[in-house]
Amino acid sequence: MKSQDLLKKPLPDSPGVYLFKKKNSILYVGKATSLRDRVRSYFSNDLLKTRSMLIADMVAVAECVDFQKTDSVLEALVLEAELIKKYQPYYNSKEKDDKSFLYVVISNEDFPVITTIRKRDLDDAKVVGDIKIKYEFGPFSSGPSLREGLKIIRKIFPYRDVKCKLNSSRGCFNYQIGLCPGTCIGEVTKKEYARTVRNIAIFFKGKKVELLRKLKVEMNAFAKKMEFEQAEKIKRQIFALEHIRDVSLIKKENIDGHLSREETDLEKPFRIEAYDIAHMQGSSMTGVMVVIEDGVTKKSDYRMFKIRRKGIDDVASLRELLERRLKHPEWPMPDLVVTDGGLPQYNVALELFSANSAKMPIIGVVKNAKHRPERMIGSPELIKQHQSAILLANSEAHRFTLKYHRKLRSKNMFGQ
Repeated sequence: MKSQDLLKKPLPDSPGVYLFKKKNSILYVGKATSLRDRVRSYFSNDLLKTRSMLIADMVAVAECVDFQKTDSVLEALVLEAELIKKYQPYYNSKEKDDKSFLYVVISNEDFPVITTIRKRDLDDAKVVGDIKIKYEFGPFSSGPSLREGLKIIRKIFPYRDVKCKLNSSRGCFNYQIGLCPGTCIGEVTKKEYARTVRNIAIFFKGKKVELLRKLKVEMNAFAKKMEFEQAEKIKRQIFALEHIRDVSLIKKENIDGHLSREETDLEKPFRIEAYDIAHMQGSSMTGVMVVIEDGVTKKSDYRMFKIRRKGIDDVASLRELLERRLKHPEWPMPDLVVTDGGLPQYNVALELFSANSAKMPIIGVVKNAKHRPERMIGSPELIKQHQSAILLANSEAHRFTLKYHRKLRSKNMFGQ
């Protein structure tokens, strides 16, 4: 297929799903913030540099491109999953091992948990750990986009996740910020929560119109019974669905020039490790490592280090921290390292990671007198591409090391 063929079917500058086809066979399904811009990107001169050889082959084989517009990027995400599941396009499964695709699952219990898992973790018995699965939706090719999408859905329909424990004496964290309906403390009945779960299931089946119709019927029924609080709640849900605000999802879609990592034959998430040092005039010196994967904090991989050396030397302390980190080959190696400070800190990280045959890009975040990011040292291309994630990693490292330092200082002060 050639770029001139696109002129036969102009594409809109709006969200939706595009389908590369050969005769009646669907070769590939993808989602887009802008159908026009995304499809055009497949006909750029540097296609082989930005996409895999497999995708270049798919474009050559395809005879036409079809599309379906959606009202939002979130709906495009859901529709893409439905179409991949329905048609199982050859190039979707070949480009990325289908075992690595993500699925949204709903557990089979009185107050179901809604979470995500990889296809490879779904067995025939539909059991993952202690979770018995009732419904599954997918496959979703983009992990970051799915996580952002779930955040949007959860604001409209608060649900229980794996961290929400039933019969708790106090509400879980998500309940406190309005993302859990209170299943943990009995704030919602089984019937009420089942209604929420059904709504989420309908949305993930790509039936937003049907869901809106259902909600309007329920709203009118509550109003007739003079249950105005419930009617108002559903009215807000209807408004939210009709005006989905998915700016965060659009940002995820626009990373790296409209090219998500999931479309480049990469299953592994992009891992950023950031390091920082804290002390009080050389005492209670601590160091931390924090991890950001695909723009999201991965707190299970955070690590704390009590710096053993004495004296005030941030660069030497960072050297000790990195040397100790590199003694753990069982930890996944990062794709990008972020240091806090100027050239001395940057050079130490560059030296140590290079010496250990773990060559990877280093970015240094330089702070001003108010300890706010002023500029960055390193590859301008990587800084532009991952700026928000780099700043998040640096901020998390600073927060986490201060927290650990205060805890250690308090322990030393009171001899605990």
